[in-house]
Amino acid sequence: MKAYIAAPLFNDAEKAFNLQLADALAGIGIGSYLPQRDGGEAAPLIRQGLDEHTVRQRLFQGDVRAVRECDLFVMVLDGRVPDEGVGMAHAFGKPCFGLQTDCRRFGGTDSNNLMIDYALSGGTERTVDDLLNTLTAYIADAIEHAATGPHLTTTDGSPQV
Repeated sequence: MKAYIAAPLFNDAEKAFNLQLADALAGIGIGSYLPQRDGGEAAPLIRQGLDEHTVRQRLFQGDVRAVRECDLFVMVLDGRVPDEGVGMAHAFGKPCFGLQTDCRRFGGTDSNNLMIDYALSGGTERTVDDLLNTLTAYIADAIEHAATGPHLTTTDGSPQV
């Protein structure tokens, strides 16, 4: 099983957290595609003199391929702007799980943008440990249902046949 990890990667603290999350997923048997590690970053490549358009296009194509090939999508909602890739993962029918350790919300609500909240079919957890527990339960359920027949659900909750 492999997860695409969509997360902010714009400073050292974010990058370190992302690597820790990838290691935590590996600890429960989930491999990961982490764009900062596996796809590259635009700014360093452009500083080396590569054409910006070409770099951005290649990174986009690689990320789309990785989202399509992953088994599930894990989105870190901390940071200024959540990753737009969740819409693509949802459209591809990928189970999507959120992690939001930052409790601050715009407007004092406990909700995010509805296009994000409802695309995260696996819910949003507040800690890495809670996310790992949710993913472990998801995998166990998927294995059980695979053994008893095609009863997995799609991102909208309807049976997948």
